[in-house]
Amino acid sequence: MAQIYKLVQEQRISRPRDKVFTFFCDPRNLDKITPAWLHFRIVDAPESVYRGCLLHYHLRIRGLPITWVSQIVEWDPPNRFVDVQVIGPYKLFHHIHEFLSIETGTLIRDLVYYALPLGWLGRLAHTLFVRRDLQKIFAYRYQKLEELLETR
Repeated sequence: MAQIYKLVQEQRISRPRDKVFTFFCDPRNLDKITPAWLHFRIVDAPESVYRGCLLHYHLRIRGLPITWVSQIVEWDPPNRFVDVQVIGPYKLFHHIHEFLSIETGTLIRDLVYYALPLGWLGRLAHTLFVRRDLQKIFAYRYQKLEELLETR
């Protein structure tokens, strides 16, 4: 059985929840919050996200070309949505996006459950770089969301 890891990030944005959620409805915005070093490129996606839709993209992880397909398996605007990796480098990648109204605007909470393939090699890769890479990706995302949503 693969080791399942959990990443949690919370961010406060001083905009109403419906406005913040609307930003996440447009798959093109994913490119805006993904670091350039991942060479992220959308191959196919709907104009607006909905339950059951597939998002197909290419990227590079540590120089290796990756095809990634995610499916939106839960869609509850403006409260939350869940995407899961259908094709990609992880054995499991389950990303819960939650949007909570707070006095000062919106709390965005990301919960990511993920597992790596290859048994002990996957666990070693997690220790050596995967955990750090994911933290860097989400730190970048945090910064870009701050820039993009606080200035609108």
